[in-house]
Amino acid sequence: MSVKIRTLVLLTPLVLFLLLAVFLFKGLFSDPTKLDSALIGREVPSFELPDLYQPDVTHNQSIVGGRPMLINVWATWCPTCYAEHTFLNQLLAEEDVYIIGLNYKDDSRGAAVRWLQDLGDPYAINLFDFTGLLALDLGVYGAPETFVVDAQGVIRYRHVGDLNERVWRTEVGPVYYRAMQESGLEIPEHRMELLE
Repeated sequence: MSVKIRTLVLLTPLVLFLLLAVFLFKGLFSDPTKLDSALIGREVPSFELPDLYQPDVTHNQSIVGGRPMLINVWATWCPTCYAEHTFLNQLLAEEDVYIIGLNYKDDSRGAAVRWLQDLGDPYAINLFDFTGLLALDLGVYGAPETFVVDAQGVIRYRHVGDLNERVWRTEVGPVYYRAMQESGLEIPEHRMELLE
């Protein structure tokens, strides 16, 4: 075997290792909550899902739009959903934020209902996505995820991870209140600063 070929054979694994190392090193400094969504600027995908409380009642995309809203993907098996639930209840109580809940792949409808009864229900409508098809259409990686949807039913923003006061003030809230402003709805006085 010639020297050139032998050198090439010996260096190939090293080059591949270095490329993989650079890729993984870059991933260490990326923010997992900043996942791009191909649906930003597009309407919420068509769906037909049963209501969490009333299995014989079915909802479709007609419930989306008409006013700005959040679609919050949650599940009882998700500890982070439990952590964010208090803040969602606060958004409803203090600012009347309209939230649709998308219960994602829970094994038991009863467990999900008990969870909401015990912790409070911040959702105007609760969808039961047992198979995860709507979540899949939305590009959901897991729970929790929250989408800001404008009055026309167009997805404006996607947040991966728990929703809390910091995330609301810096990321999600400004998009939501801008959508409210564009719809001619009144914004709470203490949140006007988020639009500046």
